[in-house]
Amino acid sequence: MQQEKVIEFLIKAKKATYAGKGPKTKSSRPKSRDLIYSEDNLKYIDTYLGTLKFAGEEAIWEDEKPFWSMNYCGRVLKGGFEGDFLKEALYNVPIELPYRGPHEYKRGGLTYNCSVEGSFDWFLGNEAIYNGEEKVYECRFHGGFIV
Repeated sequence: MQQEKVIEFLIKAKKATYAGKGPKTKSSRPKSRDLIYSEDNLKYIDTYLGTLKFAGEEAIWEDEKPFWSMNYCGRVLKGGFEGDFLKEALYNVPIELPYRGPHEYKRGGLTYNCSVEGSFDWFLGNEAIYNGEEKVYECRFHGGFIV
């Protein structure tokens, strides 16, 4: 499958699930939160554990065969974090940076930053949210194509 089509699907899936406040599905593991989006022969699943400190994985399947995955692990560092602000930033995921959110997103005194090394097939990244000058949230992520 062409990488451009995969990225377009991934962005639709992100906007239809966590970032878009989409419906949760039945937990695949005890206490997990799972979000699923399907279109034609493609399926996206985001599953995560925890809330203030969390870990998860997003993955894409074609015809029930997994071929792309991203793991993430993050934490809220202190007061001043807003979950809805994180979802806003993630909803604004750009096609040229389809992993989490844009390089920078601002609302009021909150700022979201994202940086990535590598390309869609193999990458490593960091995101953070600042309330004013104070870092209130951080997350690390990595992934790429799998076989």
